[in-house]
Amino acid sequence: MTYHFTSHKEPNGYWAECCELEGCVTQADTLEELYASCEESLNLYLEEPKDTKVVFPLPDETLNSKKNLIKAAVEPEIALAVLLRYYRSNADMTQKQAAEILGMKNVYSYQRLEKRSNPTLAIIKKIHALFPEIKLECLF
Repeated sequence: MTYHFTSHKEPNGYWAECCELEGCVTQADTLEELYASCEESLNLYLEEPKDTKVVFPLPDETLNSKKNLIKAAVEPEIALAVLLRYYRSNADMTQKQAAEILGMKNVYSYQRLEKRSNPTLAIIKKIHALFPEIKLECLF
């Protein structure tokens, strides 16, 4: 999963803002540092939502031709959490309902998936059955 940042040059360095996520910004002294800083700030932004009701928009693939664009990858553990929250919310499903459908013992097991997690292949298979619109290649 890749989000997009628009880069800006200033007299003392560079700064960038995420096109899809309002308030996700970063800065650096050099362009190389800015690329790394974009990924770091993106992952921190997505990993720490304000509350459990926050659902982030997915990346906008139509931005790929935009000028001054930096593509920043989301870590797989965080990408899965973002996708789960997004598709569960769009299905108007609670975390408890998702946990029950996935055969989890309690809602807390599911809630861990909507945070940074490293699920087993068996859980990923169940998630894919519940939300077939999640493309697993988006995680990598």
